[in-house]
Amino acid sequence: MTRAISVDLADPTPPFEQLRRQIATLIETGQLAPGERLPPVRQLARDLGIAPGTVARAVQELEQAGLVQTRRGGGTTVAPIARSPSRMTRARLDAAATTFVASVRTLGLTQEDAHEAVARAWT
Repeated sequence: MTRAISVDLADPTPPFEQLRRQIATLIETGQLAPGERLPPVRQLARDLGIAPGTVARAVQELEQAGLVQTRRGGGTTVAPIARSPSRMTRARLDAAATTFVASVRTLGLTQEDAHEAVARAWT
């Protein structure tokens, strides 16, 4: 799996987001099947040359989106997701929203500012 994933440290996109996006795409396209194990956080971090905390954050966001599940002692596996386009679309939307909200907060803006930006972009 690590051959299919890379992190570009020159890219302005945070490494955790690059990793989250790539793993989500692998899951959504069926290249990672339900039940398939992801490498341990430390191993993936070492393979990609990034901090374990960066990998852990990506995995946490994938869990929040319902794409993976982590069990103590059992590692992280691809969640048993029905191959429903609506569920996959919802998971991608939730992940994009999480990233957007983090960016808005980093800029020191409010929820109202975010709503206004979405409304402008929608038109």
